Amino acid sequence: MTTTPATTRRPFGRTLCAMITPFTEEGALDLDGARELAEWLVAEGCDGLVLNGTTGESPTTTDAEKTELVAAVREAVGDRASLVTGVGTADTRHTVELARAAEKAGADGVLVVTPYYSRPPQEALEAHFRQVADASGLPVMLYDIPGRTGTRIEPRTVIRLAEHPRIVAVKDCSYDFLGTQKVLAHTDLAYYAGCDEHVLALYAVGAAGCVSTVANAVPGRIAAILDAFDAGDTARAAELQLRAAPLIEAMMAAGLPGTVTAKALLARLGHPAGPVRAPLLPADCERTDDLLTRYKQLTTT
Repeated sequence: MTTTPATTRRPFGRTLCAMITPFTEEGALDLDGARELAEWLVAEGCDGLVLNGTTGESPTTTDAEKTELVAAVREAVGDRASLVTGVGTADTRHTVELARAAEKAGADGVLVVTPYYSRPPQEALEAHFRQVADASGLPVMLYDIPGRTGTRIEPRTVIRLAEHPRIVAVKDCSYDFLGTQKVLAHTDLAYYAGCDEHVLALYAVGAAGCVSTVANAVPGRIAAILDAFDAGDTARAAELQLRAAPLIEAMMAAGLPGTVTAKALLARLGHPAGPVRAPLLPADCERTDDLLTRYKQLTTT
């Protein structure tokens, strides 16, 4: 089939941040902090925000908190950025409920992760995603992250799901670059790199953009990688990706969840963050110092 150019397949924007969920020091939802952080991220180059994802601590926020967060961030950013909210759970009925609530709260789309732990076969996965897509009028971004869920959305399943009019995008953390290219070649799905080390690589083969955790701290730097590529300066884009690699490694590949490292760094930088919720534990001083050092190395060059 003939696919649509990537530049026209951006249903949720190009540079999306997987935003942390700010909490107060007592551990309550910090809506004022969320508004402040969202406004800063958008001002610094993000044209989309993903709320209530793994980085947003969705496993430990309530349904009510998820809805309140979407409404508060929508109030803050208006129509300056798209809002995609995580609704995926291990329970199809619960996921449907969250999708409907997201629509009422003002989201532009929903992020639906593969049901985890039960490890449904591909036929069941397909039925799950179709049922969620049928439940509301919001477009759907599939979230393929088998390292966390235990189940891959196989490329042939994604290709079939692309036939659904509201399944429009994929957040790709599959680490299967060949499989991703197969889907890109056979569908008009908008792919978003969900792993920061793949931002440029996936964009270069036709992705729509990224959903970046590292963008919590350096939104402008992540946007600049894609800006350079769009301008035709591929050497500059590669240089910027490589410059970001030490911070990406420290935040995403050094043994701590991105939620923990992002909150630790944001707090040091004076942005709203607050503690993580148990069972996560905060980063220690040594790790936070290293994050700050790498941040400074990136932003002063």
